[in-house]
Amino acid sequence: MKDYEESIAFLGQWGCFQFVIFFVLCASIMPNGFGAFTLVFLTDVPPHHCTVPEANLTEEWQKAAIPLVVVNGVEEQSRCSRYRLDEVLDLWAKGFAPGDVNLTQLQQEPCVDGWTYSKDIYHSTLVTEFDLVCHDEWKQPLTASVFYAGVTVGSLFSGELSDKFGRKPILFATMAVQTIFTFIQVFANSWILFTVLLFFNGLGQMSNFVAALVLGAEILTGHARVMYSSVATNSAFALGYMLLPLFAYFLRDWRGLTLGLSLPGLLYVPMWWLIPESPRWLLFQGKVKEAEAIIRKAARWNKIPAPQNIFHQFTIPEKEKDKAKKNYSVIDLFKTSTIRITTLNLFLIWFIMFLAYYALNLNTSQLHPNPYLSCFISALVELPAYTCSWLTLRKFPRRASIIAALCLGAAPLYFIQLIPKDMPTVVLVVEMTAKFWFTAGTCLMFTYTSELYPTPLRNTATGACSMVSRIGSCVAPFLLKLSVFLKFLPHITTASLALFAAFVTLFIPESFGHPLPETMEQMATRESVHCPCQRRKEPIRTMVPAEDPL
Repeated sequence: MKDYEESIAFLGQWGCFQFVIFFVLCASIMPNGFGAFTLVFLTDVPPHHCTVPEANLTEEWQKAAIPLVVVNGVEEQSRCSRYRLDEVLDLWAKGFAPGDVNLTQLQQEPCVDGWTYSKDIYHSTLVTEFDLVCHDEWKQPLTASVFYAGVTVGSLFSGELSDKFGRKPILFATMAVQTIFTFIQVFANSWILFTVLLFFNGLGQMSNFVAALVLGAEILTGHARVMYSSVATNSAFALGYMLLPLFAYFLRDWRGLTLGLSLPGLLYVPMWWLIPESPRWLLFQGKVKEAEAIIRKAARWNKIPAPQNIFHQFTIPEKEKDKAKKNYSVIDLFKTSTIRITTLNLFLIWFIMFLAYYALNLNTSQLHPNPYLSCFISALVELPAYTCSWLTLRKFPRRASIIAALCLGAAPLYFIQLIPKDMPTVVLVVEMTAKFWFTAGTCLMFTYTSELYPTPLRNTATGACSMVSRIGSCVAPFLLKLSVFLKFLPHITTASLALFAAFVTLFIPESFGHPLPETMEQMATRESVHCPCQRRKEPIRTMVPAEDPL
């Protein structure tokens, strides 16, 4: 009996077919890069203060009507209060100049006439459009959390639907949802409506990333699969992320930026005729002829003769055929003790890894006074991180690599509080070092998870883990608010959680050197979960991967 990779070995790992699939699927991921962090610009808060109606006041008195406060050691105008306008007008009418009186003795009042926002950077944002400041400031992190809540729900259901209806239909359905709701957001006339639309936008956001990741991982083989599921897909995400500040720089109105980010979705319609369904999934569904048709097409593209019967020696045990007739769900991730423990441990690691990743990304506005440059730097760091993860996946065990990424990401966050305040460049380097390792860790987790589970559960498992990771992204905006109690408390909390996740990783099976499992039984034969202090009775047999032909 041959497995899938042996049956299609005649195609080779690289050819015209593999290159087309490789780059087209990567292109489908790019919108996720600028879509995932659009709120960095849409909800950014420009300098602002209470509006002071002119009322014949001189420019000097209009400026003096705003109290001065000290924020992080810097004196600036109050953002949420002003001196009572009637008292200011009375002093002005009596001929006093601001320097002639003690303004601090005047009573203060909230911004009853609204706010005046600086337009030095943005023409408008959601904050300036709907006044998400002062008593409504809570709506800023809630907006991001609602979006990531949509991503969470989409990640769960898209994985299960993909296992049921196929990888390709769900990939394009989630891309359509993302594009359509991004476009509709342009016409939102209230914060509530925008937030509701944002939730539905989140249903497609990142769900198509998971679908594209699994589809490519199941079509490609060998080191081509490792390269695709690690450095390629994540680099495509990073390139999309790097395009975000470019869009935002030229489209400084929030409606224009939203419209500009929705239009590229139309370019992906022709991909329907280029991207095939996963032959692995078709085989597991008993659709052998359809799977063979795809492989024969690949052989023609690669100009390689195909055997007369490609999958005649590929068989699925009768027990698995019966299982293929039923619909797998998230519940199946908890049915046996081995799978259950592996799943729960992965959930915890994904949550912490992505909590750290999104917290550092959402903190980009603090890295540089220019938010466009700040965002670009944050995106640029991801490229070497993904390259590092790809090289790591080729040569090193998955479990040790995850532990190293978590520990090396946590260490800089502990030391950042020891850096003097007058060395902001050092703070920037240290924080970007931490982000480098957490970014590499997120890349490793996608590949690691997809290698642990069998074909009928692979997309469900990856989608469920992605869902849990989005819960971490929902928590990230509020984690940053811990700085109110202690400036570096978010960093300390994140680092401590990362070290705990590194310990939990010890209890997950290793997948390095093993072929992708096709059945539940094959997953069960993997290294069992054990206490690290116990000795194994038998050594683990692994298949050493061949040298990468590239």
